Amino acid sequence: MGGEPVAKTYKLNPLDAAWLMVESTDTPMHVGSLTIFSLPKNASPDFLRDTVASLRQHRNFAPPFNLKLVSPKLKGVLPAWIEDHKIDLDYHFRHSALPAPGGERELGVLISRLHSHPLDFNRPLWECHLIEGLENNRFALYVKMHHSQVDGVGGMKMLERMLSSDPEATDRLPPWAVGRGGGSARPRAVKAPLAERLKSLALAQAETLPGVIKALGEVVSETFNQTDPAHAAPFVAPKSILNRKIGGQRRFATQYYELERIRRIAKAAEVTVNDVFLELCSGALRRYLDEIQALPNAPLTAGVPVSVRPADDGDSGNAISFIIANLNTHLADPLKRLKAIQESTNIAKDKLQALPKAGINNYTMVFMAPYILSLLTGLGGRTRPMFNVTISNVPGPREHLYFNGARLEQMYPISLLSHGQALNITVVSYAGQFNVGFTGCRDTLPHMQRLATYMAESLEELERAVEKQQHKRRKVV
Repeated sequence: MGGEPVAKTYKLNPLDAAWLMVESTDTPMHVGSLTIFSLPKNASPDFLRDTVASLRQHRNFAPPFNLKLVSPKLKGVLPAWIEDHKIDLDYHFRHSALPAPGGERELGVLISRLHSHPLDFNRPLWECHLIEGLENNRFALYVKMHHSQVDGVGGMKMLERMLSSDPEATDRLPPWAVGRGGGSARPRAVKAPLAERLKSLALAQAETLPGVIKALGEVVSETFNQTDPAHAAPFVAPKSILNRKIGGQRRFATQYYELERIRRIAKAAEVTVNDVFLELCSGALRRYLDEIQALPNAPLTAGVPVSVRPADDGDSGNAISFIIANLNTHLADPLKRLKAIQESTNIAKDKLQALPKAGINNYTMVFMAPYILSLLTGLGGRTRPMFNVTISNVPGPREHLYFNGARLEQMYPISLLSHGQALNITVVSYAGQFNVGFTGCRDTLPHMQRLATYMAESLEELERAVEKQQHKRRKVV
């Protein structure tokens, strides 16, 4: 028989649902990616026009691009996804062009504006923008999606499935036709009636209650009985300009380096690449805040998302936990700052790794509960912050990738902000690059773009300090 297919519904895990609960006009909870491509050699003048026309022909939508909320008005009460069989592709996929000269500044202005607009909760929660007019025969693809449907690692996996390592491949599909893939990627269908779902949820919570109480006790103990200065506990961060109420408008800035530069420092200093990244963020923030006379005497702390996703898991939901790192912004010496950061991250990672896998989700929910509660109650940006800034490192593809012959030159992450968290710094590695995206509140942080410049100068300063240390060691030997 004819007629429309039956729409299935899918339930959300608690962490995914939390991102829906805290959505507001000033704090839209979507994340994005900016990928920059160069036109293929000998591309015809109509390459981009033909590409857009070809993409519009793909009307098959893979999860999560085909999912919308069952009830947008009740998104905070047992939210669930339902398959949408009437997706308006002309709304979700948009073609734009930059004003001349199409440089980094013009692209940054456009992305800042696009990322400031909330998603429409009556539709599937994503948009895709193809942007032409970049100088040097380049174009960009900006994709944004609600954080309840994707985290950094999940988003990177979707992007990799859309691209190819073969520059001759011309059969690549748009992101909405690729989705999250198969296997474990499939969301779990909601089959039980509401009453049974409530009962099941209550029983599940009861079973995990002892572990939750223990984890909560540890969080409280860390906050009120901190004895190790290297251990960055929740809610001991100083108040700063980064932790005020925010508005809905965003600024976006970028910076990129050769990954090998970061690795050389990490090897020489006997730290991790992520420790070096945290030090660069610390150095840039220290100078930026000092310049505007807003550097706290106490060291800033960073909330650092940690992926707990199995390597073979294609699910695009959230599979992350968090640690808090002491950025040691009170230290002027970059090497001392780097070693102090390493000590702090080692303590935090050891604690997380000691948890059983089954307990990580509970720990994460308990750990983040005060933060989520502060947003729901309107206290975000009014009380002492859980941490000062979110800093994230997402591993990306190691080889050069292509989209229908167009080479992917760079990729940048664009993140979300919330009251009390006016800045996010996220890096993505790609084909030997270290690409950093700065997402900030336009109204809270004056001249935020300077952070990108100061990070570059912090890298040069750290390189000199490491080289000087190595020179001293060689003289001693």
